[in-house]
Amino acid sequence: MAGPSSASWQAELDRELEALLPKYPAEHRRAAMIPALRLCQERLGRLTPEAMAFVADRLGVEPAAAAEVATFYTMLHPEECGRHFIDLCTNVSCSLRGAERLLAHLEKRLGIRAGQTTSDKAITLREVECLASCGTAPCVQVDEGRYLEDATPAKLDALVEQLLGKPGQRA
Repeated sequence: MAGPSSASWQAELDRELEALLPKYPAEHRRAAMIPALRLCQERLGRLTPEAMAFVADRLGVEPAAAAEVATFYTMLHPEECGRHFIDLCTNVSCSLRGAERLLAHLEKRLGIRAGQTTSDKAITLREVECLASCGTAPCVQVDEGRYLEDATPAKLDALVEQLLGKPGQRA
């Protein structure tokens, strides 16, 4: 993966951690794990094993503790991923309103399966458990902050076009 040298990102992260860590009691440094991992991810684009070990060392925990957190939360990315995320909920409410059909539509449209990234690294498609939008199911989350509710194949096609920067309808 292309990116800053180890010394470069580690020095930057050390400076940012100096500002972050005083917000947490010294005896509970582990509580800063998610913010520290997010800072690292912002620098590198993903959480490499080296990055997780670095954060663990700074927080005084085992590297496995950082890896556990990095692989549990969907907003943390130990794997290479696309510039954009499309997270499609397939939990009960969304499933009852056609989420599996929408997932199949997106997989066909993007040429990938859930959990994969397009070859141009533009979009990572993920199947997620719940986006807390049962009343407007099926729901899609885009880039960890924007929701597309009452999703349909047409709305998803417009979304993909928008994310790829191609002309088309806005989602």
